[in-house]
Amino acid sequence: MDPSDNNPSPSQQSLPYITSNNPLQFTIHLPNSTPNFTSIPNSNPNPDPNPNPYSHSDSISDQLLSLSIPTKRRRGRPRSTTTSSLDQHSSVQFSKTLVENSNLVRNLTARKTTASSDASDEIIVINKEATTEALIALTAGFPADSLTDEEIEAEVVSVVGGIEQVNYILIRNHILTKWRVNVSTWITKEMFFDVIPKHCRALLDSAHNYLVSRGYINFGVAPAIKDRIPAEPSKPSVIIIGAGLAGLAAARQLMLFGFKVTVLEGRKRPGGRVYSKKMEGGNKVAAADLGGSVLTGTLGNPLGLLARQLSYTLHKVRDKCPLYRVDGKPVDQDLDRKVETAYNLLLEKASKLRQLMGEVSQDVSLGAALETFRQDYEDAVNEEEMGLFNWHLANLEYANAGLISKLSLAFWDQDDPFDMGGDHCFLPGGNGKLVHALSENVPILYEKIVHTIRYGTDGVQVVAGGQLFEGDMALCTVPLGVLKGGSIKFSPELPQRKLDGIKRLGFGLLNKVAMLFPYVFWGTDLDTFGHLTDNSSSRGEFFLFYSYATVAGGPLLLALVAGEAAHKFETMPPTDAVTKVLQILKGIYEPQGIEVPEPIQTVCTRWGSDPFSLGSYSNVAVGASGDDYDILAESVGDGRLFFAGEATNRRYPATMHGAFLSGLREARNIAHHAKLRTMSLKVEKKPSKNAHYYASVLDDLFREPDLEFGSFSIIFARKSSDLESPAILRVTFSGPQTRNHDGIRPGRHLSNKLLFQQLQSQFNNQHELHVYTLLSKQQALDLREVRGGDEMRLSFLSEKLGVKLVGRKGLGPSVDSIIASIKAERGRRKPGVMKSKATTLKRKIVRKATVVSGGNRSTSSPASSNRIKAVGSSTTAIPLTNVDLEPKPVCAIGSVSSPSLNISVNDNMGSKPAGSNSVHLLLNASIGDKFEGNIGSSTAPILNVVGKTGSNSAGLIYPRSAYDNSTDTCAPPSSGNSASQHTSGDGDMESVMLDGECRM
Repeated sequence: MDPSDNNPSPSQQSLPYITSNNPLQFTIHLPNSTPNFTSIPNSNPNPDPNPNPYSHSDSISDQLLSLSIPTKRRRGRPRSTTTSSLDQHSSVQFSKTLVENSNLVRNLTARKTTASSDASDEIIVINKEATTEALIALTAGFPADSLTDEEIEAEVVSVVGGIEQVNYILIRNHILTKWRVNVSTWITKEMFFDVIPKHCRALLDSAHNYLVSRGYINFGVAPAIKDRIPAEPSKPSVIIIGAGLAGLAAARQLMLFGFKVTVLEGRKRPGGRVYSKKMEGGNKVAAADLGGSVLTGTLGNPLGLLARQLSYTLHKVRDKCPLYRVDGKPVDQDLDRKVETAYNLLLEKASKLRQLMGEVSQDVSLGAALETFRQDYEDAVNEEEMGLFNWHLANLEYANAGLISKLSLAFWDQDDPFDMGGDHCFLPGGNGKLVHALSENVPILYEKIVHTIRYGTDGVQVVAGGQLFEGDMALCTVPLGVLKGGSIKFSPELPQRKLDGIKRLGFGLLNKVAMLFPYVFWGTDLDTFGHLTDNSSSRGEFFLFYSYATVAGGPLLLALVAGEAAHKFETMPPTDAVTKVLQILKGIYEPQGIEVPEPIQTVCTRWGSDPFSLGSYSNVAVGASGDDYDILAESVGDGRLFFAGEATNRRYPATMHGAFLSGLREARNIAHHAKLRTMSLKVEKKPSKNAHYYASVLDDLFREPDLEFGSFSIIFARKSSDLESPAILRVTFSGPQTRNHDGIRPGRHLSNKLLFQQLQSQFNNQHELHVYTLLSKQQALDLREVRGGDEMRLSFLSEKLGVKLVGRKGLGPSVDSIIASIKAERGRRKPGVMKSKATTLKRKIVRKATVVSGGNRSTSSPASSNRIKAVGSSTTAIPLTNVDLEPKPVCAIGSVSSPSLNISVNDNMGSKPAGSNSVHLLLNASIGDKFEGNIGSSTAPILNVVGKTGSNSAGLIYPRSAYDNSTDTCAPPSSGNSASQHTSGDGDMESVMLDGECRM
C-alpha cells in the first residue's frame, strides 16, 4: 500500500493503528489490547478518505505536551506507570519548552507589521497550523523559534534574529511537515509557490536546499526517491568501508547526489550489527533480530519513516513486564515499585553528586557513586530487594552496553535530552527488511576485509586483501570496536586528537540467545519479562526476555545477556547457555502447570568475538565525554577521509537511527567538500572551539620530528631553507609511574572508599611533561651538535642561547601560524607516502662538536650553572630517570590536593648536591618572562601543576583513564556434542565465528 493512499483495507480497519496522515507518527499495531497510544493518537480510527492533515492539531499539540522524555535507564524495560521525580521534572521542562515555543509561534503568526509598506518586513502567514508545524520540526531536532548552529553556519538567512529569520523558520517547518505527511513523495520548491509570497522565494530556496542537502526530506527507499538517482554518476568517486546502516544511508544519499559509490563489506551480508536471522525447523519459521532490535522512539525516527515508505506496520513494545525471582515465583508488584523508586532516587542522588563535584565527576564512574549511596541502605534491604536492585542495574548496563563501573558519572546519559520520544517498537519480520531495502541496487562488494586506508591531497587508497581501490574520498563506517582493535591501518596515522577520542569512549557488549520453540507457551499478552539472579556479578545473565511471537512469524523467545555476564558469555559453550535458559523458563512456567518444550533451534551471539564488530555499541566511559563523539565524526586529510556510525553521533549514540543519521550527515559533508574542491576553493578550516586544538596538532607533528636526539625533538618550518627560519623544540621530562595498587594510602579510612579510589588512581597516572621553546633553524642545528647528553644541551640552551622552556600555552598564539603551516605542508603528501625518521635525519651538514664549559663536568657542576624555567603538560609515559612523582592524598569531594613534582635532571644523582642543575617548572611562564630566583638555592624545585591532562586551563589535574573493553575469543563447543555447531552468520560451517553468533 502506498502511504499516500487514504483508504485502508478492511483488514487494516480491524486493527488499532495510526494512519500515515499524521506526520508525527507511524502505523503502530497493538495486538490484543485496547488502543491506548501514549504518544500522539489519531482520534478517528477510521479516517475520512480525504482528510485534512491538520484537522487534529489540537489533539497533537495537547498530547505531545504531555509526553515525558524516556531516559536511558528505561530502554530495556518498558516505561512503567510509576515515574520518578526526575522523570516528572523532565516532563515538566519539556512541556514548558513546548508551550513557550507554541505560544511564541502563535504570537508571531498573529502579528502584522503595519508600520512599514515593505513586504519583506512582514511576517508571512502560510496557514493556520504554524504551531503544529513547529512541533513537527521539533521532532526532527529543530527548535521551534530559533535556528540551529548548523543553520547559522550555513547562512540560511542574511541576518540572524529578526523577521527574515522568523519567515525562514515558518517556511522550513512547512516544507518539513509537507514531506512528513507523505514521505513517499519528492518535495520540490515549486510545490510551495502558491503559498509562499514571491518576496520570500530566496528563503524558500534556502530552506529547501538546506533540508534536502542534509537529509531531512527526500531520502529513503520510496519509488519517487529511487527514480531520482542518476543512471550515470557525474561526481567524484567515494569508497565506503562498511555496509551497516551508516554506510548504506550514506551510499544511497551520495548516489542520489550523483556520486560514484563503491561499498566494501567484510561480511557476506549487509547490515553490520543489524542482523535478522532466519530460524526454522519443522514447519516453524521466524526472524530473530540478533543485533539491533528495538526502534527506540518513533517521533521523527528516520527508520520509522523508512517503514512508512515500505508500508510496514510497527509493533509497540507493551508496558507489561513482570519480573520473576530466582525460584521462579513472580515478584510482588508493590515490592517491585518500591525498589524501582529507590533505584531512581539513587540515580537522582548520583546526578546531584556530579553537580557538586563538577569536572571531577568526569573521572569517577557511575557505579562508584551508586555503590557509595547503596552502602547507606545495605542494612535496610533484604535479599529479594537486593536482587531487584541488581536487576535494575543490569537493565542500565544493557541500555549502555557497558559495566556501570566503567560508565562516566558525568556524562553516561549525555544523550538523554535528545531522545526521539514516542513508543519503542519492533518491526515485524525483523530490521533486516530495512537493510534489504536500503542495500537494493547499491554497489556492494562482499568479503572485502579492509586493512589499510591511505589518504592525502590527491585522493584515497583502500587496500582490502590483495586488492587496491582508489577514489577521491573515503567514508569509514566500521564500529568503534574495530577502530579500538587497530586492525585497520591509516596512512598517515590518524590525528592524536582522534586516537585519544577512540581510546576514551567505551564500547560495550550485549549478547543474546534466540530460541525457536514448537509453540508459544508463555502467552502473547506481553512482549517482555525479567528474571532475577542471586549473584551481583551475574546479574545481567538472561535477565530480560523478549517475546517475538507476535512479530517474528513464529514462536520465538530472545534472552538477553548484559554487563559482566555478557563478557563471560563469550566463552560459554552454547549448550550450557541454552541449558541455563531452559532451567529459568521451567522454573517460571512449570509451577504454573505449563510444560516448557525443547527448542527446535537456538542461536547464541558472540558480538565481542566477531572481528567485524568486537562489541555491540558505544558508551561514555570514565574520562570521556560527549565531545568524543564529535571528535570521532571529524574528517581528516582536508576533506578526503570521513567517519560515520553510531559512535560518531553525539545526539543518538548506541542506536540504529543514530547510525543511519550519521550516514546522511557525512553524505552532505562529502558533497560539500567535493563542491568546494570543484570550485578550486580550499576548504576553510575555521578556528577550533576547543582550546586544545593546536596542542593536539603539535602532538601529531612531533610524532615525526625533523630532528630527534635524547629527550629533544625539533620540527622545522619545512618550506624555508633560511637558517633563521623558526623551529619548535620539545623536551620531554618523564618518570617511573608510582602506583598504589590498593588505590588508597595505608592507614586512611574513607567511608566512600570506592569513590575515592578512582580519584586517587588518576593522580598515579600523572607521569610525563612536555616543554617547548622557539629557536631558529641554525640554533636547532647547533643544539644537535652539543655533546655530553641532555644535561649539556640544557646548559647550552640556558647559558649560550639564553632561552627558557615553557608549556604549550606559554608559546603564545604567534606559534599557531607556524604549527598550521607545518601541518599544511605535511598534508600535501600523496596517500601512503610517509617520511621515515631515518630519511629525515640524513642531513648534508658538517658535524661539529660544540664544547660547553661549565666547571668540572666529570663529577658535578656549579650550583649556578644550569637553570631553565619551564612549563609542563601531562601526557603519556616515557620513562626518564631522576624524576620523583609523589601524589598528595585525596581530601574530600571536590577538593583534591594538587600533586607536587620534584624534578632534577642529572647524569649522576649521587654525585651532585641538591639544587644543582635543576630545572624549574613554572606554570604561568611564557616566552620573554624574566627569571627571578636564587640560583644558588639548595631547595629542590617544585611544580604545582594546575590544569587538566593535556591542557593549560585553570583547575586541578585529573588525568583520564580509558575503557579497555577487550573480550576473549569465543570458545568452540565440544566436538563431542553433535547438537552444537559453530557457524558464521550466513550458516556456513567455519572454524571461526564471523557474524557475532553461534548456532545450534
